[in-house]
Amino acid sequence: MVIINKEICHELTDNEIVIQSLADMDYFLCLYERYESRLLRYIQHITMVSDEQAKDILQEAFIKVWQNLHGFNKSIKLSSWIYRIVHNETISYWRSKKSYGKDQKVKLNENLITQAPDEYESNDDLEKKELLTHEVLKLLPLQYKTILILKFIEGMSYQEISDVLKIPEGTVATRINRAKKSFVKIASDKNISFFE
Repeated sequence: MVIINKEICHELTDNEIVIQSLADMDYFLCLYERYESRLLRYIQHITMVSDEQAKDILQEAFIKVWQNLHGFNKSIKLSSWIYRIVHNETISYWRSKKSYGKDQKVKLNENLITQAPDEYESNDDLEKKELLTHEVLKLLPLQYKTILILKFIEGMSYQEISDVLKIPEGTVATRINRAKKSFVKIASDKNISFFE
C-alpha cells in the first residue's frame, strides 16, 4: 500500500490520476481532493442544500465515479465527466426529497436591497452583487440556473457544459441566451441593478 501525499497529487494530471487509481485505489483520494471544494460549491449553488446534505450528495456521486472509473471516456475532460455525475446525483437527490420546482417558491430577500448603503468599497460592492446574483439565481428554473452556474460561476466552456449536461453545444448557447434574458427580467422585476 502506497501512502499518497498531496505533492504527488499535485504533480499528476487528471488522466494520470485515473490510471493510477485503477492500479491502486489510494490514488482516488487525489481525485476527490482535487474536485471536492468546487463540486460542493456547485451542489450548493444549484440546490441551496445544507453543508451536510451537499457532502452526502458528493459522497454518493464519488461512489459512482469510482464504480464507473474504468469506463471513463477520455474523449471528454475528466472534470466534465465528474460534473455530469455530480449533477445527475444532485438532481436525483432533489427528486427523491420533493417534487422540485412544482410547489417550491423562493422569496427574494428584499433587505439585501433596501438596507444596502448607497456607496460601497470595491469588496463590499462585489459582495453585494454576488449576494444579489444568488438571490436571482434561486428564482430561475433549474435548467437556466444550472447553465448559468456552469458558465459564469464554474467558468466552463460551451463544450464542457455540453459534456456535463449531455446536450449539443447549440442547445447550450440557446439556453444560456434564454437564461440570461430570464435572469435580467427577474432582476428588473425586483428592481435590482448590478451596475450603479
